[in-house]
Amino acid sequence: MKRISVAIALALCVALPASAQMYKWVDSNGKVQYSDKPPPSNIKTEKLRAPPPAAPAAGDAKGGTPKDAAKAGPKTPAEQEQAFRKRQLEASKAQEADEKKQAQARDKAEHCKRATAAVNALQLGGRQQRIDSKGERVFLDEQQISQELAKARQEAAAACN
Repeated sequence: MKRISVAIALALCVALPASAQMYKWVDSNGKVQYSDKPPPSNIKTEKLRAPPPAAPAAGDAKGGTPKDAAKAGPKTPAEQEQAFRKRQLEASKAQEADEKKQAQARDKAEHCKRATAAVNALQLGGRQQRIDSKGERVFLDEQQISQELAKARQEAAAACN
């Protein structure tokens, strides 16, 4: 019983300030007065309600102006969902583009590495061999090696730029 009475007393103490009213009136000197107590009865009054707490607008976080946020108004759950999906789509497209650029860079580096290795192999000297159209091994003479080396250098220059 004691707990219930304490809880009721606490609830009343908390509820009283929440039910307070604000009044606005113009006094005899022409000044606007605000008070939580009603003015004398011969003066016209206006009851004021406390404004709801302002939530930060979505435009403010992205650098938008408060005027733009006020025009947009509160977004419905459907609009919020649509905006979320749009942001997700943009992020996935950006990630795919980044992955594509990285793959192209890896491919280019690998091609450059292979072309450079071919040039190095031809510059080492010694007997060079190739497989002909019949599938047989053919050894290259000096003139063919110099032609292959020129082609390999051109390919390496193109691949490594």
